[in-house]
Order: sequence, then C-alpha cells, then structure tokens
Amino acid sequence: MRGMTGHRRRLNRRQFGQALAAVVGASLPLASMAETSDPAPWLKLPPTPALPPPSKSDVAAVNGTKIYFAQFGAGEPVLLLHGGMGSSNYWGHQVPELAKHFSVIAMDTRGHGRSPVTSGAFGYRLFAEDVAALLDHLGVAKVSVVGWSDGAITGLQLAMMRPERVARLFAFGANSTLDGLKPNGARSPVFVAYAQRCRTEYQQLSPRPEKWPQLVEGLRAMWRSQPTFSREKLAGIKAPTAVADGEYDEIIKREHTEAMSRQIPGARLVMLPRVSHFAMLQNATQFNDALRSFLNG
Repeated sequence: MRGMTGHRRRLNRRQFGQALAAVVGASLPLASMAETSDPAPWLKLPPTPALPPPSKSDVAAVNGTKIYFAQFGAGEPVLLLHGGMGSSNYWGHQVPELAKHFSVIAMDTRGHGRSPVTSGAFGYRLFAEDVAALLDHLGVAKVSVVGWSDGAITGLQLAMMRPERVARLFAFGANSTLDGLKPNGARSPVFVAYAQRCRTEYQQLSPRPEKWPQLVEGLRAMWRSQPTFSREKLAGIKAPTAVADGEYDEIIKREHTEAMSRQIPGARLVMLPRVSHFAMLQNATQFNDALRSFLNG
C-alpha cells in the first residue's frame, strides 16, 4: 500500500468482516510457506514454536470466564497477549529470552487456545477486563504489556481503561480504527496459512475443540465493528508506549501505524524491516532485540 497516490479504496466494516470470515472459515489447503520460491522472510510463516516449561500454569476462573496462563522467570512482570485465533504458543521464541530478566506471564485470550469458549461475547474492552481480572488473581498490581495484533489492541484498551495497571506497552501490529486496515489483507497467502494453522492448533489445544465455529463467529462480529479508538483516547495513554509493526504487514497500513505513534504522547515508532505481521516468527532475534530495548527503557 505504501507508495500509492490518489484515492485509496477503503474496506468498510461489513466487507472486512466478510473477507476475514471467509479466510478463517474456508476449507483451503494449508500450503507450506517454506516451500515458496521467494526467499523473502515476510512471505513465509515459520512453524509455531512451543512454550518452554513454565514455573506455574493453570486455568483461572475470572471475569465470568476461564483463562489459561503460564508463568516463567523472575523479576519485573511482563504480560504477553497474542493475536486473534492464535494462542500464547506464538510467543515461544520470546519467552525464553524475556524470562532471563523478567517475570513473564503468557495467557490465552478468552475462547482461544487452552481458554475455553464460555459465551458468545467478544470485544477488546472485555479482553482488557479479563487481563485486569487475571492480574488481580495473580496479585500483580502493574505490568508491562507486550501485545501482538488483537493482543496489541487489547493492550491499548487496557492502557486507556486501566492506566494504573500498565507500566509500559509494546503494541505490535495494532490498528486503532477500521480505517487502518488494508483492503483484502486477510486474503494474503501468509494470512490464509495462519488462519488454517490456527484451526488445526485449536483442535489440539482447546478443551472444547468443537467450539471453533463459535470463536470464529464471535471474532467476526468484533472485527466488523472494532476497534474505534478516538484520537482523544489515544492521547490519554500515559504509559511509555512503542507502536511497532513489520515493514511488510499484510493487514495494517503503515501510515496508520505512524499516525498512532504521533497520537500517543511520547510514543516510540518501531518499524522492523523485512518482516510482516508475523515478525516474532519470521525474525525472532530482531523482534526480541527491539522488545528488550524498549522494556529496558
């Protein structure tokens, strides 16, 4: 999308929801992105890593649902929030590095991964309320939040709604409004591969794997209408923030990422080269370096 001039076609809420729903619901073959003839890393979806053995893991009954969490390491607390349809396993390359210096909490968003679907309610405010309730359950007053995609949007929501709970915020691959989305980005080969992979992983992780259609339906409704963060709300974020993305993000417009970094007071813009929306998999070393630099202030 960068370099285009003149009129940009915008995907309205209904069109985006339909396009993304078609991707997550379609019975498409999962092509191995490693087999592509193009060696560009942003065109590949590397394997999903596994989390290392946690010091503690459990399913907490909080905020009217059940949330899986795992804890690693020791030090100042850092919370990892994954993207839509995925699970905390997607942080498998980050946890070992962060756990050397921090107390890391990885959670599965409600209805995702090991956290069962308990209702048809989905939304970024509800996700943020789940985070606050889990922190209460763990006795953690304030935490640095690292969010990717839906997890990054949840982090923004938490920083606006419960600023006293957020020490720092690293928001990767977020949008603040639907205008920040690229038309048909969810139909890119890497995103199609990701959606199909998530469905397979859900069957392996979820205590209620037959609930996948309900998860998709709930997310579809959310993606059609959220987020809707105003400039005023973003300007009210107090926590030190990094607004980050990959150079070749499939679904987020670069100019939107740049605008968000200007709208949040003092925010740092972090653009990682030669990676996409899945930078934590495509170049874990680069992602971890950026993350450590920010968390260490």
